[in-house]
This record gives sequence, C-alpha cells and structure tokens, in this order.
Amino acid sequence: MKFQQVIIFFLSMLGFLQVSAQDTDVIKVSVDKNRILIGEPLQLTVNAKFSPGSIEKGFLIDSIPHFEFLEEPVFDSSTYNKGAELKIIYKLTSFDSGHWVIPAFSINGGIKSDSIGIDVVFSDFDPSQDYHDVKDILEPEKQKKKGWWYIIAGSLLLLGLLVWYLLRRQKNLPPEKPVIVIDPYQEAMQRIAELQNTKLPVREYHSRLTGIFRLYVFRKRGILSLQKTTDDLVKQLKGVGLSITDHESLSRSLQLSDFVKFAKYEPSDEDNSEVLKVVKQTIEAMEGLT
Repeated sequence: MKFQQVIIFFLSMLGFLQVSAQDTDVIKVSVDKNRILIGEPLQLTVNAKFSPGSIEKGFLIDSIPHFEFLEEPVFDSSTYNKGAELKIIYKLTSFDSGHWVIPAFSINGGIKSDSIGIDVVFSDFDPSQDYHDVKDILEPEKQKKKGWWYIIAGSLLLLGLLVWYLLRRQKNLPPEKPVIVIDPYQEAMQRIAELQNTKLPVREYHSRLTGIFRLYVFRKRGILSLQKTTDDLVKQLKGVGLSITDHESLSRSLQLSDFVKFAKYEPSDEDNSEVLKVVKQTIEAMEGLT
C-alpha cells in the first residue's frame, strides 16, 4: 500500500513539473561559430518562446559592443500549444581582434539567455614561410654629448612640424555626413521592391514578406508585432482604422503565408503575387491613416 502511494506521489510531481515547464518563457541564443577572422561574417540566432498569458515585451538588438551588423535581421514567428515562438537571425562581424562576449538578452522582466564568447583573430601564421634566426641584442652606439641648444632647436622644429600637420589635417578633413534615418514607409516600400526582383524559395519569400510588414507596424505604430502570433496581430490591427475589406484581405494573406512557412501549403505564382499586393496595399492604407 505504501509503495502505491509513493508511485502516485512521484507521478503527480512529474505532471506538475511538466506543466510548469510548458508555461515557462524561454530565450536561447546561438551562433554558427565561436571563432572568426577579422571581418568574417557571423550568424547570431535568437529563439524566444512565450507561454500562454505571458506579458510580451518587444525587444530588438540595436548594437553589440565590438560587433557590427552586416544586414537587416530576418524575423519569423510561429505558435505552439497556444503559445508563441519568435526567431530572429542577425548577420554580424567584428574588426576588433580579441576575445569578446555577446551579452545575455532578457525578455519579460528577467528571463535571460546565456552569454556567448567569440574569438576574433587575424589569419593564422603560415608555417611554409622561411624562419629567421634570432639575433643578439646590439649595444647602441654611444653618442657624443651635444650642446643643450641642439635639443632646444630640435624640440622647436618638431613642435612646428606638429602644428603644421594638425592645421593641414584639420583643413583636409571631410565634413561629417548627417545620419539619415529612413522613414518606416519608405523602408518598407524599398524592401518590397527588392523582394519583387529577387528569386527566392517560397518559404523564405513569405518569411521575408511578413517580416517587412511586421517591422513596419512595429516602427510606425509601436505595436509589438515582431513577437505576436498572426491571430493576435490581426486582432490588434482592428483598431488602427483599416476598412473591413482591407482587414479581411490582410488576415487571409498572413494566414496563407503561415501555411507556406510551415510547409502546409504549396502556393502558386498568383498566390505569391496576391499576398505581396495585399501587404503593400495595407501598408499604403495605414500610411494614409496617419
């Protein structure tokens, strides 16, 4: 009898731990390599899972010390067990040699990822090159003592050359280029035009197209669209002022893209063109509402 009670107790605890694990938000960060040459591309992947009822706080990685972004990040989202999963891929590089650490990133008030160490090195030494013998240290030749006036004259000459160089360098410096902030609408239209002229696999095509739309909504309206499910995003967009026809067309197009991304539907060329057309028209309609 006691043995049966112990078994029932452990089964209950196992079920409790399983449910708790399913309701926990998770963020994981990974790289495709931990050692790169200076200027070599590095792929950083961020996977975040949000449990049902979790408070979603949007996050974007704007900068990482000692690293530079090579291109715009690629976003993808999906649902699981009524929760949400967000995947962001960044392309980085570094021109600073040394051991650098990609810091931990956090979501929902404290859940953090692991930090990742990256070694940035110069190209390896070529062992096929000839070796040179190590020579003994040579004693410097003893110089004859010169008058102090030589020291003063040399110092004044160096000072004059330094002043001349600084003045000349200041005149030749190019004017600072103003930082140009691209308008969200212009950026979205530009990326849609580039997507139209690029041949991509259908899954990547739809992933990039929905990513363009989600980024526009995030930048233009401040809606945390990058980590919402398609259903949640469509519901929230009801309040931006779109017509019923535009809202329904957008909902169908985003759902079709989800089916394509998760290999549940093979679209035709007409489907691809129609989804792009709807996304473009929706962005134009939202831009006209501001």
